[in-house]
Amino acid sequence: MAVSVFDLFSVGIGPSSSHTVGPMRAAHAFIAQVIREGKIEALESLRIDVYGSLAATGRGHGTFTAIMLGLEGFEPEAILPAQVDERLAQMESTGILRLGSQLEVRKDLNYKVSDMIQHPLTVLPRHTNGVKFIALDAAGAELLNETFFSVGGGFIVREGTEERIEKNIEKKVKQQPYPFTTAARLMEHTQDTGKSIAEIMMANEETFRTREEIRSGLVHIYEVMEQCKDASLERTGVLPGGLKVRRRAPEWHERLRKEDKDRDPVYWQEWINLVALAVNEENASGGRVVTAPTNGAAGIIPAVLFYATHYAPGAKYWNEEEKNDAVVRFLLTAGAVGVLYKEQASISGAEVGCQGEVGSASSMAAGGLAEILGGTPAQVENAAEIAMEHNLGLTCDPIGGLVQIPCIERNAIAASKAVNAAKMALMGDGEHHVTLDEVIITMRETGKDMSDKYKETAMGGLAVNVVEC
Repeated sequence: MAVSVFDLFSVGIGPSSSHTVGPMRAAHAFIAQVIREGKIEALESLRIDVYGSLAATGRGHGTFTAIMLGLEGFEPEAILPAQVDERLAQMESTGILRLGSQLEVRKDLNYKVSDMIQHPLTVLPRHTNGVKFIALDAAGAELLNETFFSVGGGFIVREGTEERIEKNIEKKVKQQPYPFTTAARLMEHTQDTGKSIAEIMMANEETFRTREEIRSGLVHIYEVMEQCKDASLERTGVLPGGLKVRRRAPEWHERLRKEDKDRDPVYWQEWINLVALAVNEENASGGRVVTAPTNGAAGIIPAVLFYATHYAPGAKYWNEEEKNDAVVRFLLTAGAVGVLYKEQASISGAEVGCQGEVGSASSMAAGGLAEILGGTPAQVENAAEIAMEHNLGLTCDPIGGLVQIPCIERNAIAASKAVNAAKMALMGDGEHHVTLDEVIITMRETGKDMSDKYKETAMGGLAVNVVEC
């Protein structure tokens, strides 16, 4: 296992993990290297080239402003929405970029978003989400030239370091007691040890952190998900970006509180719809969210977690510790499923379409829920497989390049699919014709065959057939 649960679930800002969080991390990494190499004082100008999907939908996804913030030294895990608004307003009014200011080495530079060079039709060989940074001195000589790829879920890869990353991954894998990159190997571990998938994942995570650090970290992730939902329920009006999409979550919440005062199980679907919408409306407004495993799919796992902690057998009688135990087991199991998608396929909408984002999240959520509902490892695997099987071929065609239509409602639909997939798996004994590995490989191959028009470029599907107004 090369990917940690804390890689899959990380705190950041909206609206996109691959188009906002990743580019901010890349810009931060670049300016940090400039500073480490002692070249910040000699830097007099910047050239930034943005390629492929990053350029095609960068405006709607906040890519260009995220790069600007990253160059100032901000990181997606730490920056607050209020800081985003403040700095972007000052950049706009002054035209000054405060390079490295958050890293205690500040160099003011006249640079605006409009100075970036966009190449929406040029895809670099490594990945469609590419950005190149070149630092220049007063004579125009290059001080540093680096290219980064945002490969989904906020993960970034620096060009030329792929071999080193692979060697580091191999070293980490050898240190873990139960390494796996396929569901088949994961199932073998559960059969050989009698451990659940959550226990296998916990044992691997303990290679790098203590059990208490893992537990507290996952509870914190859950708390941020809840805070995101709660913040959204307090905000009304329309979402930014020009589509004038109205926030529905606050209104739905008030209605549900009146209609379902005693939390009748008959209303479970309305509640998970609400949570998914609330989280994704917050994401669409640039709020603080958890990549799960991406921002575009950030509402699915919180919504299904809400179901797990409110509608699982005995959940209403859980104390705080029992609820946190369930949350940790859920996220560890979902994380194990997410590892399989990262290892064998992709969670990047720009690479494989929305099946890689919403489909992966639905699969992860179904596995996590099956665990909480008492499923065996085979039933958990079956639940994850069912959820992805019925998201195969899902395109990424956001209107206006914004993570709003169809993304917000799509999260609610996928959350319901995850619940249904878990319930279907638990009705069986875990035996099934299509394995999780087979469906993951099918998703990967489907993504390869999918036209680029349907992979986060806003050049096909709803993005061109619906008039922006």
